[in-house]
Amino acid sequence: MLYQWAVVVPVKELRLAKTRLVTVAADARAQLALAAARDVVTAALQTGAAVFVVTNDTLAAESLAADGAQVIADSADSGLNPALEEGARVASGWHPRRAIAALSSDLPALSPDELAEAFAAATAAPRCFVADHHARGTTLLTCLPGVPLAPRFGVGSRQQHLNSGALELVGEWPGLRCDLDTPADLELAAGGPLGRHTAQALRRLGPEH
Repeated sequence: MLYQWAVVVPVKELRLAKTRLVTVAADARAQLALAAARDVVTAALQTGAAVFVVTNDTLAAESLAADGAQVIADSADSGLNPALEEGARVASGWHPRRAIAALSSDLPALSPDELAEAFAAATAAPRCFVADHHARGTTLLTCLPGVPLAPRFGVGSRQQHLNSGALELVGEWPGLRCDLDTPADLELAAGGPLGRHTAQALRRLGPEH
């Protein structure tokens, strides 16, 4: 069965984002985090999904709303998984017949074609996920209509999602797997096609990045 999708993207406060990118200055890290989030939202919208951003950051909220996302205030401010659960609750309220996806905000090379392929594969089970390129974390978690999202993001989330009964999806989706945490991740992402906003942000940072 084909489903329409509602995508929940969590965006932390930009000043606190990407702290493991130690080769990048703090203000530039914030710019890069916002650029990657904008590319993720753009890619999700291009699949035809409704996109909900959960954030307390004013600049991120304004920018991503202008890009076409519905912004949800992270009122509880109690961590990533509660924010995703709140986002999924709101998204399901708006779109009760849509499948729900929690999508990382730091996927600078994500393409809409990759995401659409992953969505098609995610109809195979009530809950599915895609692991990051390290095979330790999670970049995408999905649930079909009426099924709780039950996110388990954090350290070792791939195993946590497996343990919770979610089906791991395997596909040729390098942009969907390449989240941006470390300088090595940044180098890997920069070796392929990047989203427009991330590419512009990296050009502003200079050739050393």
